[in-house]
Amino acid sequence: MVSMGRQMLGFILAVIGFIGTIVTCALPMWKVTAFIGANIVTAQIIWDGLWMNCVMQSTGQMQCKIYDSLLALPQDLQAARALVVVAIIVSAMGIILGVAGGKCTNFRSGNPQLKTFLKKKDVV
Repeated sequence: MVSMGRQMLGFILAVIGFIGTIVTCALPMWKVTAFIGANIVTAQIIWDGLWMNCVMQSTGQMQCKIYDSLLALPQDLQAARALVVVAIIVSAMGIILGVAGGKCTNFRSGNPQLKTFLKKKDVV
């Protein structure tokens, strides 16, 4: 019973991490640059995200534009984009294997070797 409770806690934490990774990937606030001149009217805040960049004027108006090309991104954001996509894919696979290999599911209960294999893959 304790083992099943720990598996459920791990599964819930994995789902929370998966959702957090998706939200982090979607936010445009990866790199923030503020241009404040001598006049407050010319102030701008530029947000560079993984998928778009946004410019916020001092009036509060925000304009966002999706990147036209992958090459338009700086190298640090290109690397972050690749790593975040890999993190989303790996966490989704972990959640699927966690459901299939958990003690609280009857997935392929007739084949104990497959269930043991899935448990070992879930640890990885």
